[in-house]
Order: sequence, then structure tokens, then C-alpha cells
Amino acid sequence: MTDTEQVDKEKEVKAVAKKSVKKAAPKKKATAKAAVTKKAAPKKTTVKKAAAKPVAKPAGKALRLTLTRSKNGRLASHKACVAGLGLRKMHQTVEVIDTPENRGMINKIQYMLNVEEV
Repeated sequence: MTDTEQVDKEKEVKAVAKKSVKKAAPKKKATAKAAVTKKAAPKKTTVKKAAAKPVAKPAGKALRLTLTRSKNGRLASHKACVAGLGLRKMHQTVEVIDTPENRGMINKIQYMLNVEEV
């Protein structure tokens, strides 16, 4: 082997070695456009709830309810009916409008209530 052949083989080996070694991809620089989109990201907004409007009571169509028995130890659905009618403690009296929805709750927990028509 001559010196030139040996040099050529070394060059080929180096060239193959360079091809087999993978270089890490260069990091992309943040562009001005990308920076603007990050700043312009929409912020989470909270929705304010509207205040509850008082319900006008029609004359002659109201019921007076008094909680006469404790809600302790009752079914969860019965406790929910008591709360839905606006009752919090025993012997508390509230007036509710006579609607089918209120009548259904009253019928469900009638054993705990004293009901009077106003």
C-alpha cells in the first residue's frame, strides 16, 4: 500500500464517521410573533351572577308552612325539600307561593310540616 492509498482510506473512514454521528438540532430562537402570541393569550374571566330578583306573591295564592319536626335523621331528598321551601330550623314559619313544584315538595315532607292557606 502506498502512502496516497492509505491517506485516501483514512479520509473515507473519517467521512463515514462524520455521517454516522448525528448532530443535535439547533434551538429555535423565539420570534417576535411567538412572543406576542404568548402575551396576547386570553385570560380567564369570571362571570358575575345576577342578583336574584324578588318574586311577587300573588294575593290569595300563598301557603304558610311551619316546620314542626326535626330534619335530623331524614332522607337527603327530604332535607333538600325542606331547604327548597326555605325552612332552616324547627318552628320556623315561611310563606311560599302555591305552585305545583312547591306542592310536590310539601306532599313529600307533609309529615314534618304544618300547612295553612293564606
